Amino acid sequence: MKLSPKLVIFDVDSVLVDVHGSFHKSIIDTVHFFTGHRPTFTQIHDWKNLSGYNDDWRLSTDWVASLGKPVPYEKVKAQFQKFYWGTKTRPGNVTREKWLVTHNRLEKWSRRAELALFTGRTRRELKHTLEGTHAERIFRRAVTMDDVKKGKPDPEGLKLLLNGMSPRDALYLGDNIDDALSAKRARVPFLGVLPHGSDAHSARAKNLRELGAIEILHSVRDLEKFWA
Repeated sequence: MKLSPKLVIFDVDSVLVDVHGSFHKSIIDTVHFFTGHRPTFTQIHDWKNLSGYNDDWRLSTDWVASLGKPVPYEKVKAQFQKFYWGTKTRPGNVTREKWLVTHNRLEKWSRRAELALFTGRTRRELKHTLEGTHAERIFRRAVTMDDVKKGKPDPEGLKLLLNGMSPRDALYLGDNIDDALSAKRARVPFLGVLPHGSDAHSARAKNLRELGAIEILHSVRDLEKFWA
């Protein structure tokens, strides 16, 4: 299938940016901090295969509770933020993030369609990743968790980006259940992005297809194969 979108919308985490060492490690560190249990990265995908866990603070809170150590959401969030952003004496996990696509490629794509972002990150988190890169000017519009009343899987963010455009003229790329649900509810065509052979692919590829994914890409770079 060849697509000719006027607007291509990307999720950020695990689609454009490798967050294994940042957000995912912060989940592991947070759960370990409150419970003494050292969870695995593979187990993260068991949680990510459920709707409602695009929010890593909620995921960490519920994971801690499932291990018999209920802790208030705000307390878990505060500790997670310390691991992610770091402290005066310890660098944060955020320093481990890596882009999965070159900015030259993004620049080339931006000449074919408008590029936008719909992410569960906060504005601060997104700004930190974009700041000082060419991506900051390539993605002229972005919707974060701070910009919507209802986060994913609600389609509010996608509808804001559509701004009256026909959903059929857009395309959304994401990696988790709530991305696919948002796209389905907004009637926006969806491509899943899950590295071949990864825990994420094993956990979610089948479910993303069942939720309407046109195809599962092994890398966001494979988008070009579907571009008419």
